[in-house]
Amino acid sequence: MSPDKAILLVDDEAIILLAMRRELRSELGPSFRYEIATSAEEGLAVIDELATDGVRVVLVISDWLMPGMKGDEFVVRVRGIHPDVRTVMVSGQIDEDQLDKLKASGALDSFFLKPWDPVRLVSECRRLLAEA
Repeated sequence: MSPDKAILLVDDEAIILLAMRRELRSELGPSFRYEIATSAEEGLAVIDELATDGVRVVLVISDWLMPGMKGDEFVVRVRGIHPDVRTVMVSGQIDEDQLDKLKASGALDSFFLKPWDPVRLVSECRRLLAEA
C-alpha cells in the first residue's frame, strides 16, 4: 500500500533534488512518498495531482532562486491553499529582507543555506513532521 503522506522537494537543479530525496528517504523511511518538481509551478501541479489521488503533502522543501516563480512566493501560495503544510527553504542565496518578511508572514518554518547539513536538515524535518 502506498503512503498517503508526501514530502515535496522543489529545486531547479535535478542533482540537488536527487541528493536530497535520497538523504530524506534513507533517514525518514517508507512512511512518505518523496515527490520532486523542478519549478514552483510544477510543484503546485504535483500538490494538486497528489490531492486528487488522496495523498496529502505534509512537508515542502523549496529552493528560493528558481526561474519563474521564486521559492518565497511558492511557499506563501502553498501555505495559503494548504495551511497545515510545513515549509522549509534550502538555498544558496536569498534576499535577507525577503527572508525576514517570509518568516514574519508565518509561511516559512525553517531556512537552511546550501550546502545544507544533512543531519540538521533531517532533524528539522522530523521535528516539523511530528507537528504535521
